[in-house]
Amino acid sequence: MPKIVFLGAGSVVFTRQLLTDLLRFPDLPVLDIALHDIDAERLEVARLTAENVATQLGREVRVTASADRREALAGADFVINMIQVGGIDATRVDLEVPARKGLRQTIGDTTGVGGVFRALRTFPVLTGIARDMTELCPDAWFLNYTNPMAMNIWWMSVVAPEIKAVGLCHSVYWTVNDLCELVGVPLEGTHYRAAGVNHQAWLTEWSRDGEDLYPRLRERIASDPELARRVRVEIFRRMGYYPTETSEHSSEYLDWFLRDDAQIERFRLEPLQYIGISEDNVREFEEARATLAAGGDVPLHEEGDAAEYAPQIIHSMLTGTAREIHVNVPNRGYISNLPQDAAVEVPATVDASGVHPVTWGEVWPAGAALNRTYLSVAELAIRAAREGDPELVRRAVLVDPNASSTLTPEQIWELCDELTEAHAHLLPENLGGCVPHVLP
Repeated sequence: MPKIVFLGAGSVVFTRQLLTDLLRFPDLPVLDIALHDIDAERLEVARLTAENVATQLGREVRVTASADRREALAGADFVINMIQVGGIDATRVDLEVPARKGLRQTIGDTTGVGGVFRALRTFPVLTGIARDMTELCPDAWFLNYTNPMAMNIWWMSVVAPEIKAVGLCHSVYWTVNDLCELVGVPLEGTHYRAAGVNHQAWLTEWSRDGEDLYPRLRERIASDPELARRVRVEIFRRMGYYPTETSEHSSEYLDWFLRDDAQIERFRLEPLQYIGISEDNVREFEEARATLAAGGDVPLHEEGDAAEYAPQIIHSMLTGTAREIHVNVPNRGYISNLPQDAAVEVPATVDASGVHPVTWGEVWPAGAALNRTYLSVAELAIRAAREGDPELVRRAVLVDPNASSTLTPEQIWELCDELTEAHAHLLPENLGGCVPHVLP
């Protein structure tokens, strides 16, 4: 019986979506679903959700729930990671403290000051997971959804290079889905590929029946001036290829948008947006808890609406079904003009023998230039944690285009001091926190 572990299963909505996708594959065997979360109430709701999804879909599964991570991981074949260290309270700190100093972010979970501090409090937990997996399920695949994706996958390759770790994100799929809808072309039958780094990959192949679809997109944009008021459209117009993450995310990876009130208005941006999204997620959890307590069924998304890669990977490995997806992996020569060993996003084939990233070659030069700045922030954050150097934390934030376009170096140092104090209970002690050093 294949064992699939959900770490951070208390993210109940995401757990429900992944399980629904998995159990809709009719040719999968009976699965052993092991749920883990440090929040007992959320873990119980996750267990009830898993059982309810299986009942609705008429599938037999074995569901267990444990607050003991080692117990959950023992004998696993696949480990799906979706933890959020610090939860919504830490998210508020990441966004609100910089905002008080004038540094605006929309999401704050990928790069920049929010991404750096989210990574630094996640690294110790990832190190613990890697140690447990090495002992208890060394052959398992680690399928990561937790942001900041690029930093986390890079970190796993440092602390546990023997673990088969793959980062998964739905941004490429949904970018193409939305663009196809915009130009009036069915997604089915469309060929697409992207490469770069997570949340900043570039859609360089997009066609249907041999027709390059970019000319249609340019015509559509030219016909609607309101489309030019979106961040991604502006990036596309200036850079030449479409980026694979939302305008809200993309706005905070560059110094073009959030530093200026006029730009924020022009591109219809909402600073601190992720706080509202996080509060919505809490409400969805509460609704699921109430529904299950009343004996009702949790809602399932429509069949065919799924874009999550973990269920597809599990299905391919268990059944031998070959497919192509996009993955985040350490750069082992896959992209020649981005730093080797950094986490990059590339297409990959998946079959019974595993995940096989495609050797892409070069990312087009302008896109690679932006990617390298993004990866420089990630590299400095990782070095800060490895070497126990608080100054490198501050230099990582200083390198970030959004932060450095808004704050002076002195203000960035002061901001990092304040965030270190606010997150001290979650940060490694060698960086000013209270958590034991993250490396053996």
